[in-house]
Amino acid sequence: MDATVIDSTKLDAFLARAVGDLSAGYGGVMVSLGSKLGLYKAMAGAGPISSTELAARSGCAERYVREWLNAQAAGGYVDYHAVSDTYELSPEQALVLADEHSPVFIPNAWQVPASMWFDEDKAIEAFRTGKGVAWGGHDGRLYCGVAGFYRNAYRASLVAEWLPALDGVVERLEAGIDVADVGCGYGHSTVLMAEAFPRSRFHGFDVHAASIDEARRNAEEAGVSGRVTFQVARAAEYSGKNFGLICFFDCLHDMGDPIAAARHAAKALAPDGTVMLVEPFANDRVEDNVSPVARLYYAASTTLCCAHAISDGGHLVLGAQAGEARLAEVFRKAGFTRFRRAAETPFNLILEVRR
Repeated sequence: MDATVIDSTKLDAFLARAVGDLSAGYGGVMVSLGSKLGLYKAMAGAGPISSTELAARSGCAERYVREWLNAQAAGGYVDYHAVSDTYELSPEQALVLADEHSPVFIPNAWQVPASMWFDEDKAIEAFRTGKGVAWGGHDGRLYCGVAGFYRNAYRASLVAEWLPALDGVVERLEAGIDVADVGCGYGHSTVLMAEAFPRSRFHGFDVHAASIDEARRNAEEAGVSGRVTFQVARAAEYSGKNFGLICFFDCLHDMGDPIAAARHAAKALAPDGTVMLVEPFANDRVEDNVSPVARLYYAASTTLCCAHAISDGGHLVLGAQAGEARLAEVFRKAGFTRFRRAAETPFNLILEVRR
């Protein structure tokens, strides 16, 4: 047989990409450290600052801070001024790295791959046996990472953009209805809606007891616990009837039987009610899902979403890149007749479902 011919140009290009990805993985550790140590916050709005000044502001050791700053400068996460030997966090960088209320704040998201690495042995075992890994079986950094990743996006878009994109839903929320938030996690979406619509009542459901505990604390801190309840319950078994709105925020694809969850929603929904389905953005074909965002979602889906769905019975394992057509088919099988894309972002599809 002829020896394989290696195209050196293609090899160099692919190796550069792989090294870039490896560098990004290292950089994620630096981002997490910078956030948890308050280094980004100490730099925000400070202008050019030396490593000595930053160490004093943050209460950290200067030699570590200096090396961290150089790593940040090498990656383009801070600006370095050679003449003055100072470092600066631009306003744009601060929005991503220092402002915890910014819709593009990202440091918390690095807790998700940290948990994936920690649980690597579980993923290997799952691959070899075909068994699942339940959501509650992962390292604790997963839950705060996922909640942190989605919280600010929901805060920026849920009340201002997504709910108004649904036909007549805002008016009903203002008048007062019961709302189910299925797969509510830490309850950030539930609390945001409760804050915006004081006449409505909100009920969050999730199978993960530790997340429900966090959701109750979040509701208490927000001062809405009188109109918000949280219960540990499966998506096909939660209690309640005549919900004017039932929400699935980035969770339907994690369920082992999404059709059963949709059927239960059909039974629990008021006759004129609406289902709001928020799912990771995806096109319907694999060849159209070639992007950094799709790669992120496919990777997370491999060890987290599919793993939980398999542990939950695995009747239909959608994965985090299900796409609109497959999601629509789930609800058609559950008896719904109206399904439309109400809005979208680079990270999410917002879909409206009615009977």
